Amino acid sequence: MSDIRLFDLRALRIAEGVVGQVTVDRLAAPTPCAGWDLARLLAHMTGQNHGFAAAARGVRTDVAAWADRPVGDEPGKVFAASVAEVAAAFAEDGAVEREWWLPEVRRGQSFPGRVAMGFHFVDYVVHAWDVAVSIGVTVEFDTDLLAAVLPIAEAVPGGAARTLPGAAFRPAIEDPGPPRVGLDRVLRLLGRSPDWPRE
Repeated sequence: MSDIRLFDLRALRIAEGVVGQVTVDRLAAPTPCAGWDLARLLAHMTGQNHGFAAAARGVRTDVAAWADRPVGDEPGKVFAASVAEVAAAFAEDGAVEREWWLPEVRRGQSFPGRVAMGFHFVDYVVHAWDVAVSIGVTVEFDTDLLAAVLPIAEAVPGGAARTLPGAAFRPAIEDPGPPRVGLDRVLRLLGRSPDWPRE
């Protein structure tokens, strides 16, 4: 199994552990994702897992396959099922080598599997943190995982596209003090304040 798959799986498992701590009474909590409560964020994460699973298997889908999937009153269980699905798809022979069709990127585009898997990897590092801060728990990533995700975060295009409705990430946030490293650096690159909600 390639390094990107191992890193992605580790990020997924961390996200799964955090989501497993979500109780129904917290689903209305705000999140760092502007305008989204926790229920919406988890629905997005779950839908994305199923969409990425299809892409990894070489299925050319439309955006409907990537739609939000509500987690109902069993957020941990529903999300865990999506984790199992995408992890199995990513582990299949040929997944990294084939082209993946991502209908949500630039109105539909094919990417090498390794590149597309990197998109998923960075998403789940950030979303694990999103969920954690929304419910008031801490999340930790090993140094090697953060070192692996940083260049992916640095490569995410900036510019005006990040200000458009539905943009995957908001504009990067400048660090007013000494440059931060690790997770803080990744978060700022992707438009999140490490100090949320005390921004």
